[in-house]
Amino acid sequence: MKAIYVDKHLPNMLLTKAIAPLWPGFVWTPLSASRMAEFPDPPLPGPRWLRVKNEQCGICASDLSLLFVHADPSIAPAALPGVSRFYLGHESVSVVTEAGPGVTRFRVGDRVIMDTHFYGVNCHILEIDPLCPYCADGQPLFCLNKSEPGPAGIGGGFGDEYVTHETAVYPVPSFLNADQAMMAEPTAIAVHGVLRCPPKPGDKVLVIGAGVIALLYVMVIHAICPEAEISVIARYPHQQEMAKMLGAAHILSDKASYQDIAAITGGRFFSAPLNKGIVTGGFDIVYDCVGISETTTDALRWTRANGTVVMVGIHMAPMQKIDLSLVWYHQVNLIGTYVHGMDTWNGQRKHTYEWVMDLFREKKLPVEDLITHRFPYRDYKEAIRVATSKGEKQAIKVTLERSG
Repeated sequence: MKAIYVDKHLPNMLLTKAIAPLWPGFVWTPLSASRMAEFPDPPLPGPRWLRVKNEQCGICASDLSLLFVHADPSIAPAALPGVSRFYLGHESVSVVTEAGPGVTRFRVGDRVIMDTHFYGVNCHILEIDPLCPYCADGQPLFCLNKSEPGPAGIGGGFGDEYVTHETAVYPVPSFLNADQAMMAEPTAIAVHGVLRCPPKPGDKVLVIGAGVIALLYVMVIHAICPEAEISVIARYPHQQEMAKMLGAAHILSDKASYQDIAAITGGRFFSAPLNKGIVTGGFDIVYDCVGISETTTDALRWTRANGTVVMVGIHMAPMQKIDLSLVWYHQVNLIGTYVHGMDTWNGQRKHTYEWVMDLFREKKLPVEDLITHRFPYRDYKEAIRVATSKGEKQAIKVTLERSG
């Protein structure tokens, strides 16, 4: 088995965090917290476990955050005991090559995508009965037993194969091609976030950022509520063009002023001598896909009273100097979203992947348009370099693919 992983070893992580911003290639040295390793294929840990072979995997910002150790050890989740080794790559489409005798959901040859494999153990994987309240409710991400000892998945999408519990992956419908299957997981992130606060017809909606997740938000908002008026803040020209193609009515640069926001929303801008001011009567919903203190502060000041800001972007460090006064002063709802789980829409509640497959079936998700660069697995270093090149390579989604 080949795999790229990051060990939760504090000295190496701190060294990587300090040196990698100056020398990105440090992550491939022996002193880094990261490894590309090859080791004997592990046996299946139990009768309900699978071995799958990777066909294709997208490179996600969260993988890169782990690889380059962007996380600050002072954030709250760092206090929780959990996974000590992170196998990178979760936007994968794979084929089952071995199934234990107790497997009931899959057969050899079936295609699968990751569901909970990347996020560690839960009651299902540990085969705990009865399930904790969260697992029973279809939200294993919040499992109360996630720190209990037991077999864990081995390997990830950045490699040739991985071993996982049958409940940690999801079946790929036959009508999905490889690109759609690979993009189903990041699309589910957008669907879950949009359904946390779905827009209504006529709503003015802002998406801050134009990376792949932000562009998927534009795509999903347009698919779920085409009558919403979508604005996007995008830094690079190629992102601006893609946002417009996906249904955005207004494109703003990352230098957009508060006056620009007021003009688009029909709100009013009020200046102040000691801060950036405020827009009243702003957007109904803002999806902050950057998630740093500056963008969240702006989002709160650009949202109308009783509107909603959805925190999408994952910034794994404490926010400094964030102004939350609009949460009480204008009763702006500030809510978070993370990966996927169970979602309610139009009176139905089901797994996010089911909603995603419905949208694919209705041909409302042109996700293939977002794939800009493809590399064979052996060229993983170059693929990661391109994925981290900002606007230089005009990259949106970079994928690793099995050749031959």
